[in-house]
Amino acid sequence: MSGEFRLLMLGAMYENGGNTTHRFLDGHPQLFVYPFESQPGTRLVNDHLSSMFPVKYRWPVFSLEATPQEDYKAIIDEECKVRALTPKVSKFRHMEFDFSDEDRMKHYVEHVLKTGRSRANNMAAFYKATFEAWKNFKRSGEECVHVGYSPIIGVDSDKILNDLPTSHVLHIVRNPWSAYADTKKRPVPLSLNHYMLGWTLNQYHALMFKEKYPDRMHIVRAEDVMSDSKKALGQVLEKMGLESSDTLKTPTWNGSQLEEIYPWGTIRKATPEANIATANELSKEEKEAIAAYTFQYLDVFDYKSILNSKLLSRA
Repeated sequence: MSGEFRLLMLGAMYENGGNTTHRFLDGHPQLFVYPFESQPGTRLVNDHLSSMFPVKYRWPVFSLEATPQEDYKAIIDEECKVRALTPKVSKFRHMEFDFSDEDRMKHYVEHVLKTGRSRANNMAAFYKATFEAWKNFKRSGEECVHVGYSPIIGVDSDKILNDLPTSHVLHIVRNPWSAYADTKKRPVPLSLNHYMLGWTLNQYHALMFKEKYPDRMHIVRAEDVMSDSKKALGQVLEKMGLESSDTLKTPTWNGSQLEEIYPWGTIRKATPEANIATANELSKEEKEAIAAYTFQYLDVFDYKSILNSKLLSRA
């Protein structure tokens, strides 16, 4: 099953445009786009990055002794399970979502009993079962690739690409000033140095895996998605043998247009102007500190042009 299963997995550092890109892909006729962040990690993830990033965002680890039912329950998938099981407390409670978590588990177990347990087969079953259980998902009948998104999962790109040989990973990067300005809006924001360590680690892994898997690891700037989403994302899909589509021009959920990306992410308006305005919410000292933390990536992603332009006000 896993050898035939096609996954496009999106990853991005927090507030780097991952949710925004995910919503622009939604509605494409060839894609099964996961409704929320697909947080596939389990509490068995334990490595040198576990203290840096929440395990719910990581590529999962499963117990050798577990049953398929236990594997399913181990997958954290917080946003979807909260919406399905306790919808009144979900930040997505206003969106119509005809979905049963129990029904999904039944489909999941049926798949795994046929294929056998493995991380690859478990993940293929998880994504397939989601769309089998989602009763009001708007189908085109042309869907052939599943799309997931989990923040920072790009650090596990090698595991994804090795487990699923027909999979692709799309990493999204956003200029660090706008990204940090948005993360400051969280109820409990990360400190500047903590956030920038995570930002640089994400870019390091993305560039490293791009060198190792040049045909299946893709990097797109959030700025390019905001400027021309059809062009930026259409190019990635075409490399996968898929078609571009006018649906890529508009952020949607289950095919319905979104007036703003929030609450899927902190970015409300995905426009170049709003992006720069967000960066300019920072103080001069914060902008300079961020430039110092991220200096080795500013040329790589052509962000030094933002720093040196009048767009990023020094005031």
